[in-house]
Amino acid sequence: MADQLTIALSKGRIYKDTLPLLEAANIIPQEDPSKSRKLIIPTNHENVRLLIVRATDAPTYVAHGAADIGVAGKDVLMEAPSDNLNELLDLKIAKCKLMVAGPKEAKPHGHRLKIATKYIQSAKAYYAQQGQQVDLIKLYGSMEIAPLIDLADKIVDLVDTGNTLKANGLVPEEHIADISSRLIVNEHAYKTKFKQINDIVEKFRAAI
Repeated sequence: MADQLTIALSKGRIYKDTLPLLEAANIIPQEDPSKSRKLIIPTNHENVRLLIVRATDAPTYVAHGAADIGVAGKDVLMEAPSDNLNELLDLKIAKCKLMVAGPKEAKPHGHRLKIATKYIQSAKAYYAQQGQQVDLIKLYGSMEIAPLIDLADKIVDLVDTGNTLKANGLVPEEHIADISSRLIVNEHAYKTKFKQINDIVEKFRAAI
């Protein structure tokens, strides 16, 4: 019998977008995580199971070997690079852009630029490349409010349709990175379960 294989996925958009790829690899979840409270979902293969985790935690489960492979957004991977995992494939799902956005009517400011974001590492690296020193303010959500109440001059956030920015009087200004979901693997698992994992990778690749 093949080794137990554990796949870390997050609920919501990433899970839904990954389902057709799993199907192409003949991996069928036995329960729907949006209707079940279970966090470990069996599949049609006795030795393959899904772990339902927070999107930001998927790389941690994979890096520590609690999951062999997983799906994580490039935005998450840029924030938490790890020594023990590799990016195998751009799945070209859950696409959006990481951007700088600011008010349509930019106010003059005599201070160092203040940037509100939850993507601290990505914002820090971007502004360092620009040779610009900024003050970063960590927020976990509702970023668009920050420039409206003078908490920050601009924000760095994911932009999909741009409708939320528009509704709050903000406009996208600078493009930092294209974001999509990636298939990631634990380095040790890739060596010890290579055939099993590579089979899934090739089927995913063909289905993309």
